[in-house]
Amino acid sequence: MPATRDTTTAVRIWGIESYKGKRRTTYRVRWSVAGQTRKETRTTRALADSFRAELLSAARRGEPFDVASGLPVSLLPKEAGYSWYEHACAFADAQWPRSAPRSRQSRADALATVTTALLLDRPDQPDPKLLRAALYGWSFIRTRKESDPLPERLVASLDWLTTGTVPLRAFEDVTTAHAALDALALRADGKPAAANTIARKRAVLYSALGYAVDLGRLDSHPLERVKWKAPKVAESVDRRAVVDHARARRLLAAVRAQGPMGERLEAFFGCMYYAALRPGEVVALGKGNTSLPADGWGELALDLSDPATSPQWTDDGARRRRQLKHRAKEEVRFVPVVPQLTTLLQQHLSRFGTAPDGRLFRAENGGPVSDSVYGRLWQKARLAALTPEEQASPLAARPYDLRHAAVSTWLNAGVPATQVAEWAGHSVHVLLKVYAKCILGQQDAARQRIEAALALS
Repeated sequence: MPATRDTTTAVRIWGIESYKGKRRTTYRVRWSVAGQTRKETRTTRALADSFRAELLSAARRGEPFDVASGLPVSLLPKEAGYSWYEHACAFADAQWPRSAPRSRQSRADALATVTTALLLDRPDQPDPKLLRAALYGWSFIRTRKESDPLPERLVASLDWLTTGTVPLRAFEDVTTAHAALDALALRADGKPAAANTIARKRAVLYSALGYAVDLGRLDSHPLERVKWKAPKVAESVDRRAVVDHARARRLLAAVRAQGPMGERLEAFFGCMYYAALRPGEVVALGKGNTSLPADGWGELALDLSDPATSPQWTDDGARRRRQLKHRAKEEVRFVPVVPQLTTLLQQHLSRFGTAPDGRLFRAENGGPVSDSVYGRLWQKARLAALTPEEQASPLAARPYDLRHAAVSTWLNAGVPATQVAEWAGHSVHVLLKVYAKCILGQQDAARQRIEAALALS
C-alpha cells in the first residue's frame, strides 16, 4: 500500500435501503468514512447484506478504511489483483452471519479443498497437512479470527498463504477452473469423492466465483464457460438400508441391552423409526412437544431442531437450537405417534422423567445427547441384533436409516404422498424422488388395474 494513502478508522455503517424501480428493486449500502457518506448499490438483498457484512467485519477488526475510495484496506485492488486466498477468506467472512453452523463447516471444507488445488508451485511451500489445518481450522472461521490468538503452529502456513495461491483472475483461463473442479472430485486420500459431496462443494465454488463477479473482481462467471461433467448424484434411498419392523424391534431391544445409556436411548431411536424424526429433532424434543394418551395414538408437535455441530462453527461456542429443516422460524410440524411409540415414550417418561428444560433425552451429564454417543451405541446394538451377513450389508447402517424406514413404511402402507411429505418434513417432489425405490409390493395391484382397464375396452 503506498505510504501516501490517506486512511482512517472513523467509520459509521448504516442499514440497507431498498429502492423499488419500474423493473426491479435494488438495495443500497450506505456508510461514512471520515465524515464522507458513501453508497453502493446491489441487485439483490443477499448481495447487499454480504457487502455490508464485509464493511462491518473490517470495522470491528479496527482495520483502516481508505478515505479516497471509502473501502477497507483489505478490499482495495492490488496491482496483481486479488489472490484466490484473499477472495475465499472475504467470501467466507461475508457469508458467515447468515449461515447455520453446518453450512459454515461445509463451506470451509469446500474452500479448503479448492484452495489447496490452487497453490503456487514454490519450494518454500509448507507441509500440506498444516496448510489444510490452517485453511479449515482458521482462515474460514470468522469468529475465531476475530477473537482467538493465532495458533503458533499455523503462523508460517498462514503467512505463506497470503501470497501462495494463484490470482483470482487466473479463473479467466479455463484450465484454472478445471483444476478447481477436478480437486472437488477427489477425497484427501486421492480416491473418488461421493457424488453428493462433489455437488455440495461445487455449489460453494460457484457461489464464491459469483461473489467475485458481483464485486467486480471478475468480469464473468468462469464456471459458466467450462464444460465439466460432475458425477451423477444418487438422490434415492438405498432400499437395502431400510429395516423392516421385526428387525427394528430387535435393534431397539439391543439398544436397551447396552446398559444405562442404552435404556435411556431406546425411545430416542424409537422416535426415528416410528415417527421419522431427524436426529436433531429428537435431541430437541421436549415434553411440551408431546400429546400422549396412556395408550393408543398420540401426536408430536415439532418446532425445533438441535443438530450436532462443533463449537468452532457457532458464534459463541454454544449449541444452538434452530427452526426445523426447510421450515420458517416458529413453524410447527405435526407427526402422529403410533401406539408402539406411545408405549415407549410413556415408559421413558415414567422411568427417566425430563431434563430441567423439559427435554426428553439427555446425556449422562444432563446435556444434549451427542451424535458420537448415540452413534457408538447404535453400532454396538447393530452388532448384537443382526447376523454377520446383515452387519456386512447397508441394513440400518446409520441411525438416520431408521427415518428412511419410517417414511418407507408409511408409503408402502398406502398413506398418500402428500400426507407422508407433511409428516416427514419434505416436499412431495423430494419425497417421491428420494423414496421412489422403497415403494414395494404395488406392482401386482398395478398390473391388475391395467388388465381391468384393458378388459373394458
